[in-house]
Amino acid sequence: MTTSTPQRSLGSSILGFLRDVIVIVAIAIVVSFVVKTFLIRSFFIPSASMQDTLLAPDPTTGREADRVIVNELVPDVMPISRGDIVVFRDPGGWLPASATPPLTNPIQVGAEWVMSLFGLASPDSNEHLIKRVIGLPGDTVVCCTPTGELTVNGTPLIEPYINPNTQGRASAVDFSVTIPEGALWVMGDNRNNSADSRFHPDQPGHGFVGIDDVVGRAFVISWPISRWSWLSNYPEVFQNVPKAPELPAGFESTPSVGPRP
Repeated sequence: MTTSTPQRSLGSSILGFLRDVIVIVAIAIVVSFVVKTFLIRSFFIPSASMQDTLLAPDPTTGREADRVIVNELVPDVMPISRGDIVVFRDPGGWLPASATPPLTNPIQVGAEWVMSLFGLASPDSNEHLIKRVIGLPGDTVVCCTPTGELTVNGTPLIEPYINPNTQGRASAVDFSVTIPEGALWVMGDNRNNSADSRFHPDQPGHGFVGIDDVVGRAFVISWPISRWSWLSNYPEVFQNVPKAPELPAGFESTPSVGPRP
């Protein structure tokens, strides 16, 4: 009698521990599903189109691609704003076939593994693009003023996020476009090295990105640690832009884009 009580107590403790582990794992799985499905997701930056805001990998220096965390509540729950950096699915014909760059840093490999447990890692980043929203439905975006600025609804933009190597003009290509309902006009911050809305007028979407194709808004650089920072949508750049007029029913638009330099 004196030995059975400790054994029973030990058995109960083990069963209690296992029960707690099962509950914790179950909660983690549910949280993982909810987070990945509805809240946030991780993407890497494979190209230089958003430099210097977001950095692409550089084999010559060993620099790894920036990784960003995306708020998936945008656009279904939270609206898209001008200046937002958005991740979106290829509207058709924007992306060549490419391979996902392998991870080499053991810390990053470990971080990706942990993030994958919670549904935050994104192995399909190479199937998505990332750009900055310049025009919303109904907006008219024109390049350029005599002093080289873009205008949105007639208001010139002073864009501090543009890559400093972009000299003189906000775009080397002239264009004029009114964005139809359900679409966006997006451009890379590295204007001289960005195959964005300007360069796809002959594709099925005419260079527009459907709001339905937007996965979410990038709001923080999560990797490398030295690059950790919040991503601004620069509301001061667009604060004086007037509200877009209502579009007539059935309005369709094809951008007028000048020749490449």
